[in-house]
Amino acid sequence: MSSNARIPYDEFSFFAENVAEYSLGVSPNPVVARIQHALDDGRHVSALKWGSASPRIVFVHGSAQNAHTWDTVCLALGEPVLAVDLPGHGHSSWRDDGDYTPRSLALDIAPIIERHAPDASLVCGMSLGGLTTLALAYQRPDLVNRLMMVDITPGVTSEKAKAITDFVNGPQSFASFEDLLARTKEHNPTRSESSLRRGILHNARQLDDLSWVWRYDRRSHRRREPGTNIAGGMWEMIERLPCPLTLVRGGVSPVVDDADVAELRRRNTEAVVHLVDGAGHSVQGDRPRELAALVRAELK
Repeated sequence: MSSNARIPYDEFSFFAENVAEYSLGVSPNPVVARIQHALDDGRHVSALKWGSASPRIVFVHGSAQNAHTWDTVCLALGEPVLAVDLPGHGHSSWRDDGDYTPRSLALDIAPIIERHAPDASLVCGMSLGGLTTLALAYQRPDLVNRLMMVDITPGVTSEKAKAITDFVNGPQSFASFEDLLARTKEHNPTRSESSLRRGILHNARQLDDLSWVWRYDRRSHRRREPGTNIAGGMWEMIERLPCPLTLVRGGVSPVVDDADVAELRRRNTEAVVHLVDGAGHSVQGDRPRELAALVRAELK
């Protein structure tokens, strides 16, 4: 990709690459559409709706990501899915107040789930999306029959998430696509370059002067003092969760440690925990086939 050229973008044009890279053996032309739901305050929440039937699965991405982070998992599953763009991310509206905390985000995404996936068998959230879906299960138990949290617990701290926040809070704009790709590769050593290229095209936009900026609201991942717990008070939600819980942990991720797993099991003795070898924090990007298999098992 030339640094001084306009790069065309069609969000539905990359599925053949996903299929080929991971040898999925499925059609590269899935039924998928961009939808949005208006909120009472004039904002909207956007999502990708996979398939024509009522979604069996709801996916919610992490901070500084978007609904396309689940593309390979969705292709591997072949199930009807609703993949939500959190407010301040992807094609959803930004919050004027900059409040991207899990409880507020859960209130924002509840209406689109209620409208388009009210009977989903599983709600799966990664990182900030995991904490958001935990809050959703607590606030709206009618919308969450089973909960899967990907590489996140309420035990997350600023130190555990430092590698992620260092990347997200880096430069906002880049002179060229190559500059943006180079920084992304540096901070995502567990991902293939082709996967990162697709991710950037979904998560950044090219301006009129041909430079690039991230799509997400940087206030969604504010810097915090060392030792800060960014999920204060949410362990009680784990303890009182009204539905079955599964935790998927990235094998080489620092975000969830053994103490977090022990506390989760103490708080919720029925919780199931899986470790995905070789996966970093974004398990869906590093090991999508393995995550799809775990998700499929939850549907049985």
